Amino acid sequence: MQLTGIHHLTAVTARAADNLAFYTRVLGMRLVKKTVNQDDVSAYHLFYADGLASPGSDITFFDWPAAPERRGAGSISRTHLRVAGGLDRWCERLDRAGARRGAPEMRDGRLTLDFEDPEGQRLALVDDGGAGEAHPWDRSPVPAPEQIRGLGPIRLAVAQPARTEAVLTGLLGMRRERSFDAPEGQITVYGMGPGGPAAEIQLLHDGSAPARAGAGGVHHVAFRIPDADHEAWADRLRSHRVPSSGPVDRYYFRSLYFREPNGILFEIATDGPGFASDEPLDSLGERLALPPFLEPRRAEIEAGLAPLDR
Repeated sequence: MQLTGIHHLTAVTARAADNLAFYTRVLGMRLVKKTVNQDDVSAYHLFYADGLASPGSDITFFDWPAAPERRGAGSISRTHLRVAGGLDRWCERLDRAGARRGAPEMRDGRLTLDFEDPEGQRLALVDDGGAGEAHPWDRSPVPAPEQIRGLGPIRLAVAQPARTEAVLTGLLGMRRERSFDAPEGQITVYGMGPGGPAAEIQLLHDGSAPARAGAGGVHHVAFRIPDADHEAWADRLRSHRVPSSGPVDRYYFRSLYFREPNGILFEIATDGPGFASDEPLDSLGERLALPPFLEPRRAEIEAGLAPLDR
């Protein structure tokens, strides 16, 4: 029973229309699901992914009218997105969009480009060498060879790394693989399943004040599991006496939620059933999708949401 990689990452935006424009028109990702936060139906939940809405390719956003995040300890401090080269052209693309960025540099043996979205969400493009499958979107403004292939390493910034490490290795079964130096300090890498950039967590010691959640920050990170392992992971959390949500059916996948000791919210999520459960694959994200238990409230929910231009 193993985690097989990063499933998705969910962040916060206070400007849904601008968020949609940046992630689809600048980053060239596909809007694969336009739905609502199932626990707060006043907020959009937007999912951006590759052409097939593959598990492990989606970065998602809750649309909340929140103040900007205060950066600090106990947070996810950078989200990497995998590409197969072309970072010079990505620099040009980000410059045309007015995005704040660094310069490409070798980091942990991979060419990496740090940048931010318009709300200060800390991102990076990492060259994965084209390893593994890719599912480009044929309507992306980014040429297929340069498109974002999926999520890469996720960086956690915590005040007490040893406590988080105990959860990563002891509870979740990750492997401590190596360390490297970054501008923020020394970072330790933990791998899961097959390993590689699609299945890595980076852990950084952060001695600053605790972060305050908000727009431009990350809400949680989710790890992939096979569909058949959902109940076994629920049993594992119970056997380790870890307070958790218990099994939660999100319709597009099934989940478990818990907080690690430094306060970061973790999710364990199944690969299926997937985003084509209620929409044809070729028209994902073109209408507001609601899981069956919310469908009777469609008129009420739609009336409370601001229109989003594609």
